[in-house]
Amino acid sequence: MKTFFIVLAFVSNTAYGWGFYSHKLINRHAVYLLPNQSLFRFFKANIDYLTENAVNPDKRRHTQEGEACRHYIDLDTYHHMGFATLPKYFSDAEKLIHEDSLNQHGILPWHIFHMQKSLTKAMQAKDAQAILHLASDLGHYIADANVPLHTTHNYDGQFTNQKGIHALWETRVPELYAKKYDYLIGKAEYIQDVQAHAWKTVQLSHNAVDSVLSFESALSKDIKTDEKYAFEERNHTTIRVYSRAFALQYSNALQGQVERKMRSSIKMVADLWYTSWIEAGQPDFSTLIEKKNIKESAEKEAILDGQSNCEHQHKPSTKTLPTMK
Repeated sequence: MKTFFIVLAFVSNTAYGWGFYSHKLINRHAVYLLPNQSLFRFFKANIDYLTENAVNPDKRRHTQEGEACRHYIDLDTYHHMGFATLPKYFSDAEKLIHEDSLNQHGILPWHIFHMQKSLTKAMQAKDAQAILHLASDLGHYIADANVPLHTTHNYDGQFTNQKGIHALWETRVPELYAKKYDYLIGKAEYIQDVQAHAWKTVQLSHNAVDSVLSFESALSKDIKTDEKYAFEERNHTTIRVYSRAFALQYSNALQGQVERKMRSSIKMVADLWYTSWIEAGQPDFSTLIEKKNIKESAEKEAILDGQSNCEHQHKPSTKTLPTMK
């Protein structure tokens, strides 16, 4: 007789991003947007690495110091400052905002810029292992930036009696419907101002927070609890998930929002990979293509260190943020 355990299958901003399936899918599809040059051939030869390692930042966010805050930014915390005047470069932000506030409220757009520049340096050096490591990680952070709930302190609906909505939007809906999405997106393009592009992305994501929350709230008023949730068995464990019927209603109410955000994630990942290659001088990676079985290396983790020393949990700051005039 088998023994089953019932657990809640809901994750929050302190746990995971899009969901392992979606992060892998985003990095994999991004490879095919690259122009048919040596960068594409090198990435295509290592597409399995870029796919499987797309989830590494989530795996280490509770074990590596300074990792958690790279996955989000609480833009609503900075509303009193005004988005236009919020420092767009990390060095400027450090001068104005308390370090603990930066750490606790996230550094996602700043970190995307940091990672893209690190990838450029790795490409200049033609360091195959560093290139793939940084490219797969960069793809993860870019995907997170396209998730509306990664831009608000109410990241799991915990302040609006909607706990679990994070998993509904970025895991349950893609899990059920991503195979039907349209991935004919176009080719990668050079991004002139990566930092501005990262901030535009999180701003657009943040603009969608209201609809993400309001549609779920409206649908929940007209459905019974036993119809909203269901139980499914996975790996000999029974987990509680949003029902297929509710997930479909929610997806339809959003009118393709999740698909659009996944498409924008894929395009942005390809764009920044390509931009790093252009900035590196369009190096020829032909000699790197023959290198097989490139594996994760502990010493390469040091590349990611030094950006910030943030808390592992997404929690409110104990200090008051400054007001910009």
